[in-house]
Amino acid sequence: MVDLQQKHVLITGASYGIGAATARAFGRRGAHVALLARTQTALEDVARDIRAAGGAASVYPVDLTDAQAVDAVAQRVMADLGPPDILLSNAGAGRWLFIEETTPEEAVAMMAMPYFAAFFITRAFLPAMRARNRGCLAYVNSPASLVAWPGAATYTAARWALRGFVEALRAEVYGTGLRVTTIIPGVVATTYFEHNPGVLDRVPGLARRLLRPLTAEQAAEAIVRGIARGEREIVLPRMLRLLYAAHAVAPGLVRWLTIRTGARRPSGA
Repeated sequence: MVDLQQKHVLITGASYGIGAATARAFGRRGAHVALLARTQTALEDVARDIRAAGGAASVYPVDLTDAQAVDAVAQRVMADLGPPDILLSNAGAGRWLFIEETTPEEAVAMMAMPYFAAFFITRAFLPAMRARNRGCLAYVNSPASLVAWPGAATYTAARWALRGFVEALRAEVYGTGLRVTTIIPGVVATTYFEHNPGVLDRVPGLARRLLRPLTAEQAAEAIVRGIARGEREIVLPRMLRLLYAAHAVAPGLVRWLTIRTGARRPSGA
């Protein structure tokens, strides 16, 4: 178990939802948390909560889809705190849409975050983390990175891109002191669903029946615990782990059930 006291933990997408809850959880365990997202006021709110609970936090507003901006903020973070002990790439976006519902602009935006955001932040800090030869690189992904379902084509493509990047990164740092962790939460009750109305209606019926929604705080505790333990993959809740195991044994059956219980195109589409 890694002692998180005085560790430098950098979290992207830290202004709300899973990112904010995980930042607070790391702060309670004595880490110094670097908070990255677009909106400074929201980041300041999270930092204020962390400090009020006795933790330490620094705020770095940045557009994570802008490579030059990420490089610039990385230089500031390195000057202030040094390389992160834990880099948690959590930033993500995107609605669940059928292909013909998705504009080209939205398809590009969905690929920019999470995939390019994860690439940019990793590229910015990886050399320093490799030079020190220790640390954890962790990435929040989605069940869509394993099994596709109807009504979320571009979202799924972006999540598969992130999955491929993480697996390639794992291969590239093999044999070093760095470890790579994948985080796959099921449905987490955050403002994401308020900002993307209709998404919950497109969750496959199989998942709605079997997976209980988690709070952001429940997800955060599982993430912090799993990273501290050095887990390679953090999948939650428990029933989702069972579905993953079923997919490994009978992938065709799980794909069929996911498609059969998935969304149908709106009438007239």
